[in-house]
Amino acid sequence: MAAIAARLLQRFRQINNICQTHHPLSLVMSLTTDSPSSLGNKTEDFPLSPVPTTARKSIISLAPILAGFTLYSGTLFAGGLVGPSFQFWPDLIGIILLGNLILGIYAALLGFIAGETGLTTVLMARFSFGDVGSRWVDFILGFTQIGWYAWGSALMAQLLNSLAGIPESWNWLIILFFTYAFCSTAYFGYKAMDWLSRIAVPAMVLLMGLSLSVAAGDVGGFSGLQAQSVAESLPLGAAITIIVGTFVSGGTQATNWSRFAQSGKVGFIATLIAFFLGNGFLIFSGAFCAKVYGEPDIVKVMATQGLVVWGLILFFLNMWTTQDNTIYAFSIAGSNMFRTSKRTLLVLGGATFALILAWGGIYEMLVQYLILLGTFIPPIGGIIMADYWIHRRGQFPALDTPQPAFNWAGVIAYVAASAIAYFTSQAGWGIVPINGIVSALVIYVVLSKLFSTR
Repeated sequence: MAAIAARLLQRFRQINNICQTHHPLSLVMSLTTDSPSSLGNKTEDFPLSPVPTTARKSIISLAPILAGFTLYSGTLFAGGLVGPSFQFWPDLIGIILLGNLILGIYAALLGFIAGETGLTTVLMARFSFGDVGSRWVDFILGFTQIGWYAWGSALMAQLLNSLAGIPESWNWLIILFFTYAFCSTAYFGYKAMDWLSRIAVPAMVLLMGLSLSVAAGDVGGFSGLQAQSVAESLPLGAAITIIVGTFVSGGTQATNWSRFAQSGKVGFIATLIAFFLGNGFLIFSGAFCAKVYGEPDIVKVMATQGLVVWGLILFFLNMWTTQDNTIYAFSIAGSNMFRTSKRTLLVLGGATFALILAWGGIYEMLVQYLILLGTFIPPIGGIIMADYWIHRRGQFPALDTPQPAFNWAGVIAYVAASAIAYFTSQAGWGIVPINGIVSALVIYVVLSKLFSTR
């Protein structure tokens, strides 16, 4: 009875605090959330609470998981879009380095905040967007991850059609099987994903290195690459936007794993390694193969090189290590949206939704999807960084501190920065993701000071 009374008293205090913010909608939502005792459920990987110090991991554990996340076949296609439009040296190499440095620093800065606070991006968004406003962040990040997950399932069917000779009439069954198979490690959480990544990432790097060395020999080395003809020119801004757009959504949600870092420094370094080196390696591989063979997919390239079995192994590991991270990210965003710690149920629900999208033909919309990601997601990270470092001086309040339904500085800054990013992309001005990040940061700082003064 004493325990029940204590819980009732704790709930009453929560309701009283929320009522004092004068937001009735927040009151309704608080009544439908999980109890505080469930927020840090270890088997669910703490979706609604900071990661405790007892559950923090070293860089040896974090880096492979984050690298496995970035080693994704979709990134090869982005490299294939960019590669043929530029001379190999110095143009193409410079663009790849610049694009991935932008992406890597962006993700690493968020990784630092996550390592310091133990929070995911969607939990940080409660402070910069408000208790209700953060649900927009949940939606846009969660939906993009579901899109990538569906695309990956469809890609499995496409590759098995072309490389293994499986008839297209079986595609629905292939997509069904791999949609649920790849979410198995995400269902069991960090520990299962950790062990998978420690085995798969080194194996993938070795297999890709083998294929690239064969390709270098086929093209005649550096001089042969330099002599390759350049296709129709792609504007520099569009090329950088495509490179950053490949994984800017993933970079914004890399905090799902960097929150397990032992410190902010560990979170920063592990995330930078994964997104600058890991994503950069995939972009380079796709661009390299597109220039040599006219085909960005290194798995198909390995088939032409007589390495078809190794190519299929690479593809399977590649997809698994990214797909489980992708659906895990969706489950974290969904947990915050619905204020539930039942992350494992959201893994299964998200996989089912992705299955419907994959059957519906999302495979055909990759390029437009990449451009949209590079336009509308980066402002979220810019706002969170400004809120943490400038507005709150590097210190978030406790998660149970009552927040307004909407932090209008964050909401307005996001809309304005997204509009700036979109219109500059249409006009071809600058690098679209940077436009969105910088404008969001500046607008949020100005508005937060203005609203605080008022």
